[in-house]
Amino acid sequence: MTENIDTNRVVVGVDGSPSSIAALRYAARLATALDTGLEAVTIWSYPAFSEPVVLVEWTPERDAAAILDEAVRRAFGDSPPAGLTRTVLPGPAARTLIGLSRHCGMLVLGTRGHGGFTGLLLGSVSNSCAQHAHCPVLIMHARTDDEAEA
Repeated sequence: MTENIDTNRVVVGVDGSPSSIAALRYAARLATALDTGLEAVTIWSYPAFSEPVVLVEWTPERDAAAILDEAVRRAFGDSPPAGLTRTVLPGPAARTLIGLSRHCGMLVLGTRGHGGFTGLLLGSVSNSCAQHAHCPVLIMHARTDDEAEA
């Protein structure tokens, strides 16, 4: 953690899922309305079981940075918000986001990431953050094309 902590910034968890893209767009609107910083965060960890050869040629940190860059591109095209900070961190997603929530004004997440069971309303990360975060948490649904037109 840095010593200059901006407790007024909006932190948004991004994993590349449709709901995290929706969360990123909405978090940008909030940050603009509140005249505060916006930090997009992608969290990575090593897979539980992996071949040593694979780990030499592949780094999850580099993949996470590419996922974050692509999510920002999908959310904003070639015009990301001024002052957007991109952060890639190691660790368990829920625990890392909850830790970040101690040092921000709001945490914005999508309802569901890429893993788990599709029938659940909330994913395990958004559910854990909603229960344990140290700041307000906003959880966004991904809108379908029909909802966006309405």
